[in-house]
Amino acid sequence: MNRTYTARIRRVALTVAAGAVLAGTVTACGSADGSGSAASGDSAASAKATAEASSGASQEGSDSGKAAGSSSGGGSAGKGGASSSGGESAPGGGKKGYGQTCGADDLTFSARSETQAGGYLLLSARAKPGVTCTLPGGLPSISFGSKGIEATSAEQSVGPAIKLSGATTAYAGINPKTTKADGGIEFTFLIAAIGTSDPNPASVSTGSVTVDKPIVTNWHTAPADAVPGDGMDS
Repeated sequence: MNRTYTARIRRVALTVAAGAVLAGTVTACGSADGSGSAASGDSAASAKATAEASSGASQEGSDSGKAAGSSSGGGSAGKGGASSSGGESAPGGGKKGYGQTCGADDLTFSARSETQAGGYLLLSARAKPGVTCTLPGGLPSISFGSKGIEATSAEQSVGPAIKLSGATTAYAGINPKTTKADGGIEFTFLIAAIGTSDPNPASVSTGSVTVDKPIVTNWHTAPADAVPGDGMDS
């Protein structure tokens, strides 16, 4: 009986010990496989999320760069449009172009005395800064004083139109006194206009000159071509 009982106790003890060992093993395996796998899974998920976030940020940065490039391109187009719009403006910042006739207020005039052909006035006309226009062929409209003593033609034919812009200058020669007899009226300025209907004629200083039946040439591009004759009257 004692031996049998003792053997039974040992068997039970071994069984209990084996169960404890098995439970420990299962627990250890569960901890290693379960929680370890979970931890590994969490790490992988975290790494994946980080990678996706990084990829998303990179894609967002790329998209932002594209958007910025598109916006910049739009800005360039806008500038180009503005530039194109400016190019379509009339020459001279919206003033007159070659296809339009100059007015006296578009020009800067000056007059100086010359000694050739018995003496005459050389009238110069130049476009004001930023103005581009065409000076028509024919006589400039020249008169002296409040009485409006007008100069008549010194040439037999009408000259060509002249395009004025920048430093290009047109010249007309004026003989203020074509009569040989004494007399005449003293003036110190003349009135220059482009055609008789010019609404804004210019006053041009001449110095003291005696005026009697004045004559004027057409506009010319060379001063030497703008020398008037001495007149026909005696």
